[in-house]
Amino acid sequence: MLQLAAFFGNPGREYAHNRHNAPWMLAEALPSVLPFYSSLIWQKKFKGLYAGRDACHFLMPQTYMNRSGESVMAAASFYKIKLEEIIVVHDEIELPFGTISLKFSGGLGGHNGLRSMKACFGSADFWRLRVGVGRPDGRAPGKGGNPESSREAGIAAWVLSDFTDGEREELVPVFAAGAQLLEQAMACGPEKLLPEWAKKNCLAPARVPVDALLDPL
Repeated sequence: MLQLAAFFGNPGREYAHNRHNAPWMLAEALPSVLPFYSSLIWQKKFKGLYAGRDACHFLMPQTYMNRSGESVMAAASFYKIKLEEIIVVHDEIELPFGTISLKFSGGLGGHNGLRSMKACFGSADFWRLRVGVGRPDGRAPGKGGNPESSREAGIAAWVLSDFTDGEREELVPVFAAGAQLLEQAMACGPEKLLPEWAKKNCLAPARVPVDALLDPL
């Protein structure tokens, strides 16, 4: 059973709306699906912001992304939480924008937060709730595209760029769905949710213009 949810992001107002900080935006949607979440008292603890009740622990590392594992390790060690009882919420460029994915273990995909987790725990065997932010050239993973976008500097600039106002509006149902998934995973265990949530597009259906519904004269 999951006991600790860690939301990865960068502290500071300048990073608040970055693609890298999608997990913190998802955390803002939690009070609507977890009634007790809004009443939690957050403390500066474990190199991050921490809140918990019973066996449910929530953490927002304040170490910056590339040292996030240090914060998670501190909390896990204090509460004697096993690695497989941890779920990390992180952004994922290899998932299309608006996609939510639940996954256990796997590669690190060049994500500095995940690298830090493996460096601290010696293993990548933890759960992940991945929030798709897409790639900088808009291509689907594995579909070619501009080689320049694969360079580390290009990726870093992309994840540290802000969502547009339009994208943030589109992400409202995505974050709501992610919050509901996290609530279910922590309440009932994530294993049974894998078939449905291995990769799920959570964007609202596009609106069809009224004119397109009318028969042509």
